[in-house]
Amino acid sequence: MRILLFKHLALSVALLASSGAYAAVLDAGAVAAPNQYGAEVAAQILKQGGNAVDAAVATAFTLAVTYPEAGNIGGGGFMTMFVDGKPYFLDYRESAPAAAHRDMYLNEKGQVIENLSLVGAKASGVPGTVLGMWEAHKRFGKLPWAQLLTPAVAYAKNGFVVADKQYQYREEALKTFKGTNFADYFASMKAGELFRQPELAQTLERIADRGADEFYQGQTAGLLVAQMQRDQGLITAKDLHDYKVHWRPPLHIDWRGNVVYTAPLPSSGGVALAQLLGIKQLLAADFKDVPLNATRYIHLLAEIEKRVFADRADYLGDPDFVKAPVNKLIAPAYLIKRADEVNPTAISPTADVKPGLESNQTTHFSIVDKQGNAVSNTFTLNFDYGSGVVVKDAGFLLNDEMDDFSSKPGVANAFGVVGGNANAIEPGKRMLSSMSPTLVTRDGKVTLVLGTPGGSRIFTTIFQVMNNLYDYNLPLQQAVAAQRVHHQLLPKDTIFFDSFAPLQGEQAQGLERMGYTLKNQGWRMGDVQAIRVNGRHVETASDPRGRGQGILVP
Repeated sequence: MRILLFKHLALSVALLASSGAYAAVLDAGAVAAPNQYGAEVAAQILKQGGNAVDAAVATAFTLAVTYPEAGNIGGGGFMTMFVDGKPYFLDYRESAPAAAHRDMYLNEKGQVIENLSLVGAKASGVPGTVLGMWEAHKRFGKLPWAQLLTPAVAYAKNGFVVADKQYQYREEALKTFKGTNFADYFASMKAGELFRQPELAQTLERIADRGADEFYQGQTAGLLVAQMQRDQGLITAKDLHDYKVHWRPPLHIDWRGNVVYTAPLPSSGGVALAQLLGIKQLLAADFKDVPLNATRYIHLLAEIEKRVFADRADYLGDPDFVKAPVNKLIAPAYLIKRADEVNPTAISPTADVKPGLESNQTTHFSIVDKQGNAVSNTFTLNFDYGSGVVVKDAGFLLNDEMDDFSSKPGVANAFGVVGGNANAIEPGKRMLSSMSPTLVTRDGKVTLVLGTPGGSRIFTTIFQVMNNLYDYNLPLQQAVAAQRVHHQLLPKDTIFFDSFAPLQGEQAQGLERMGYTLKNQGWRMGDVQAIRVNGRHVETASDPRGRGQGILVP
């Protein structure tokens, strides 16, 4: 039965880039960003004649000022682009310092030291955001570099109004980051009031004048290294000098007449999304006539997702260090095998869900210009405000991305995700990510741009939004706002949901009768920013779970 179904499944996946000219003109450009400042700056750049990449660079630096819990110049990320009819992927993920080693977060008994990979200077990988934005602009930008940083400099110098939710995050961070200099910089943040960052303004002015070399070899680099030395961190001047971004072929998924371009390794998200979409389509008969988010629907998602996470834990890591079996994991025959393992009426025992071959704070924005070029960008400090360490006299936060490595194989990280040897710490290695900035195209034209923060919830969130759009034909805003759930193999038989759209009533009771434990994670499950293109018409959707904004630019 599964084999017959597969004849109708257009899901061949390859690490390829398409070609061909693309001169479509849309009625409007569009941006969907996680706050009003990022959205307004992107719109401003598009109006000034910039393209989608220009707008993305300006937005990224603006969020580094106005969204400090996740926007950053001290972190890293991924950018999926569609420019002049061709897809591109830029990996500016952080990397482990040269002094990092496999057991650096273990005590003398071989046990993981609590919070050492999350708080303080030892938690930080070498940042990639500034060089990532520089290289994207160098290859595709139209407007001058300094012009793109001007709005961010102004917000740092003159201030921005702190949002209520932002203030709440800051309150929690003050408790978490005792022992760092976080409070010296962020204790004065108050909801509804202007917050100025003069040191950050000076840093951004230097980067605007001198480009990425300023961050990696100039005065800013010196300040970062000095902070590392004060706090016994590992990043050195040589680590900064040697850091490189990577242009990689995006993961290419042929799916139901569309082509999906998404993140390749070192993101697990693209591989996982390919598996989720493929297995679900093979289970079309089991999903037939099942209402969205009904008990049976959620159970089937959980059965699929637990297998994806089992594979993620054992096989995936930085492709420059680990030969991951990507083609095998997304091959039609393997997806058929995994689909056949799904029990549509009962929970598969967790102990029986093995790897199938012989693994909070991030932010995302989406941009489309009137020429049809598109950018889907996800970047991160990892958890809210990263490591809590601010570079003195430079004013920016450093990431705590080292927690995304496997501190010890088989031991869960802060997101509860277990990893293995493929994602063990090594000098210069990029830590495995779930960030999945995604583009959907049809007939060589962009039709959907989307992404989200959420750690291990990222690719399951994108998967569910795509289900809502393509299987249940929901309008874009409803598809983004709909209830979402998450299952990641461990904790055993646990389905997570958020306070925005809780599991309740018969829906919850039905899952509990099946044997599931339901857990309200409290905080939002994602903050999706999406743009949909239908012919010349463009629409945006920002997740009501966050404080994002969508803007059309005629």
